[in-house]
Amino acid sequence: MELIAKTLFGLEDILAKELIELGANDLIIGNRMISFTGDKALLYKSNYHCRTALRILQPILTFPAKNPDEVYEKVKTIDWNRYIPNKKTFAIDAVVYSEAFTHSKFVAYRVKDAIVDWFTEREQPRPSVRLNNPDIQLHIHISHTGCTLALDSSGESLHKRGYRTEDTEAPLNEVLAAGLILKTGWKGESAFVDPMCGSGTLLIESVLIALNIAPGVFRSHYAFEKWDDFDSDLFEQISTDDSRERPFRFKAYGSDSSPKAIQAAMKNVKNAGLSKYVELKVLPFQEMTIVPEKGILITNPPYGERLTPRDLTQLYSIIGERLKHVFSGYDAWIISSNRDGFDHIGLKPEARYKLFNGSLECEYRKYKLFEGKQKEFKRKTLQPTLKKHSNTFNHSKT
Repeated sequence: MELIAKTLFGLEDILAKELIELGANDLIIGNRMISFTGDKALLYKSNYHCRTALRILQPILTFPAKNPDEVYEKVKTIDWNRYIPNKKTFAIDAVVYSEAFTHSKFVAYRVKDAIVDWFTEREQPRPSVRLNNPDIQLHIHISHTGCTLALDSSGESLHKRGYRTEDTEAPLNEVLAAGLILKTGWKGESAFVDPMCGSGTLLIESVLIALNIAPGVFRSHYAFEKWDDFDSDLFEQISTDDSRERPFRFKAYGSDSSPKAIQAAMKNVKNAGLSKYVELKVLPFQEMTIVPEKGILITNPPYGERLTPRDLTQLYSIIGERLKHVFSGYDAWIISSNRDGFDHIGLKPEARYKLFNGSLECEYRKYKLFEGKQKEFKRKTLQPTLKKHSNTFNHSKT
């Protein structure tokens, strides 16, 4: 079957790797989405295992339309007994990026009309719309004049893992958190540090990745479980298979200046069953003096919405000062929408990626930290290589 995985901007390459590892074929990477082919087992696996997928869709019909009435007529050509049988309830989610379609709710309304009218015209019992927990969740996506109507196999967005019951202000989306970690290539080979951890999302996702525990382990329900062709034995086999899990010999260390944030993080870490792998403490970043010798730092500092310019400048200056003096030998990764803040870190990034945190356009920057001056670091790094080449040259000359 043809399938579509939705994701966040900038994480398409990460999701593609996840899908390939699960056995997906015929991948086509688009904007915030990937189309691929696979069987029923892959549909279940992609929901259960993919850390950077927001939802998995099974397309019913792809068609062009210039207005809602054309959408209505196209939707009525579908045999809806195949998809909404036995008086099942349904709901429609619409996503629209188009000059021709200005109201996504009106598009959803016209799709609903087409489905109900299809049953009425055949003198069959009409299905009911249920916005919360419907039997069948439909998704229509319109880009310009291209329309795709699909079954939503996920239901509630996959970023809602189920472990986070406590939040701080502006918590990090779980899919974004997992994407930030996977983008670094980290798989648990060192300690993980988040010195501004908030409610602990980065810490929890880092340990799940290190242990290779599927994010779906916390989910209580998927939309595909209400489909008539749901194979409960197959899904049980997939969801109880822990053969891919692995040990994590390090720990994740989180700190925050807010006692309330640390309390929230402790509750969420406990909900995830990961307390033995995570250490938390109330500690402002500027007071950090001791960190594990080998590690990676990933953090999501405030962007400035709730800080004065002076406070923001001071915060990012502190970040740069601590990175230089405490985290030597680390790779440090920081996401922020505040370019001025990045400037006050005072370090040259080794890499930059464009991402979105909600509606905020952000940069995700990598800083390679070393002791002493950069020239000395490069010289030390190059010396073994130069010596090796020198020995090779002398040997060949002899």
